[in-house]
Amino acid sequence: MVYRPDDMPNAPLNPAHLVWDVALRKTLRQGQSTFDVDVAFQSQAQRVVLFGPSGAGKTQTLRMIAGIVAPDQARIAVAGQVLCDTANSISTTPQQRHLAYMFQDYALFPHLTVRQNVAFTLRKGLLNPGKGVVSDTVDRWIDTFGLNAIAGHHPHQISGGQRQRTALARALVSDPAALLLDEPFAALDKGLRQRLREELKALQIELRMPMLVITHDDDDVRSLAEEVICLEAGHVVQHHQNPLAFLDPTSTAMTGGAA
Repeated sequence: MVYRPDDMPNAPLNPAHLVWDVALRKTLRQGQSTFDVDVAFQSQAQRVVLFGPSGAGKTQTLRMIAGIVAPDQARIAVAGQVLCDTANSISTTPQQRHLAYMFQDYALFPHLTVRQNVAFTLRKGLLNPGKGVVSDTVDRWIDTFGLNAIAGHHPHQISGGQRQRTALARALVSDPAALLLDEPFAALDKGLRQRLREELKALQIELRMPMLVITHDDDDVRSLAEEVICLEAGHVVQHHQNPLAFLDPTSTAMTGGAA
């Protein structure tokens, strides 16, 4: 079922204007236990936040959108491009989807420098980029994120904020169709989180690149969301176009009411 935004319950969504058109199902099994992910939402917003507690199914949803995990059933379209439609035997690879995915731990390669990490997705063949890799595109993103002074450093030699900026530069260097972020600020201290939220929002507005963020942090919703979708136990339970209404403690979204 597709949940309409709570503050526009009867408003039809024009398929031609949808940025996110997602309906997916998967049963996850571990031993004798099963967990059903059944998530569906549509949105015309550029910045969407999937909000929910640990174990709600947020990361599995993001991985299915990215193509890292195969759904049992799905129709996934981003910015008008159909990436997966199991009913019509359409299933593109993660590379074909051209979506940038930033993992919660950033997944930087410890044996590569900052410059090599940023250049990694532009490599041709199986070899890692050389330490002296020359690329105007790599230079652009290193400069954008202020990484010039540490471009020759390895991940263990730089701060958490610098690691996040390196991961973002690597994600954006290939000019992706959209950006998927898994708890992007969870490993950072509070002050740095807010500064990087502001930087990320400003960058998204400049690039006009669709962005889907998963989080359990109210402040991520407050700073980044144009729309917020609440997940519980593998299902969408709320969809709000007004993040501030979502964060209102008197809202049904915060008290567990169904959409």
